[in-house]
Amino acid sequence: MHMAAGAPLQGKALEQLHQFLHASGLRYDPNITYTVCLWDEDRIAATGSLDGNTVKCVAVDPQYQGEDLTSQIMTALMQESMRRGFRHLMLYTKPVNQAIFTSFGFHPVIRTASCLIMENRRNGLEEFLSALPPAPQSGSPIGCVVANCNPFTLGHRYLIEKAAAECAFVYVFILSENKGMFSPDDRLQMARDGLSHLANVHVAPSGPYMVSSATFPTYFIRDEEKATQVYCEADLKLFGQRIAPALGITRRYVGTEPLSPVTKRYNEEMKKLLPPLHVEVAEVERLASCATPVSASLVRKALEMNDLDMLHRLLPESSLQYILNTEGGRLCPIPTECRKT
Repeated sequence: MHMAAGAPLQGKALEQLHQFLHASGLRYDPNITYTVCLWDEDRIAATGSLDGNTVKCVAVDPQYQGEDLTSQIMTALMQESMRRGFRHLMLYTKPVNQAIFTSFGFHPVIRTASCLIMENRRNGLEEFLSALPPAPQSGSPIGCVVANCNPFTLGHRYLIEKAAAECAFVYVFILSENKGMFSPDDRLQMARDGLSHLANVHVAPSGPYMVSSATFPTYFIRDEEKATQVYCEADLKLFGQRIAPALGITRRYVGTEPLSPVTKRYNEEMKKLLPPLHVEVAEVERLASCATPVSASLVRKALEMNDLDMLHRLLPESSLQYILNTEGGRLCPIPTECRKT
């Protein structure tokens, strides 16, 4: 038996991996960046993969159960993640697998009927939350907005200004995943620049504890139609059961969603799942420009089209100048004369 890896696998090996995972009740995750396999001649006996700091698609052929192959796979993945600079690892799996991954130093973050989220830090979430500033004890309600801000738009500012006007304090979490046009650092800075006038708002990265539907791993859910429901339930229960109580959050703000069916479904699930956990959901009509809802996707389209007029209608001045004048400006070939110095 020999071990081989790919970043990620290609060609025939990738085809075999697809088949192996399917036989194991899993689906290949297209976000995978690294895969290791144990081969018995030309047959996969065990496998596991990484997507950034997330462990995915760990499986062992039942014929080889009891031969400690999972340990070899996990050791290889953890060594590779360390080599890549990731010491804090996340893992999403079926709840039945908790004991397996506990033996490799992973600890449960949240568990639902269909999904278990684990991390390799015993108190990782607690440490993340304790690093945030506490909300004023005398004020209420305490609000929260979770957003991608890819990039930060007038719509985001409108929603958060409303939350700030209605709440004693507002936590704004910017998703930390690195999958969009703008990097996590770019998006975080644009949000901070655009909200600097609000004294009762704290902007922070979400860390690995709040993710979008695009990056939430559902490879272990055979029924793709069920995947969105699994994502909504796990993400919202983690927020409602652990994040909100620790920070004193009592109200979560979202904008109406006329464009994305997945986000609209998420908002509907939010209105079902959070109130029983003592978190009110405030859904705010989305800001419109020329009768069109303001959205980050429209901004990205305007960037591709080099449409400065549209950018002025959709972005606060802080975001526009960040895009034009900083490192993010490389994404937008707008003439230099349009930029401020």
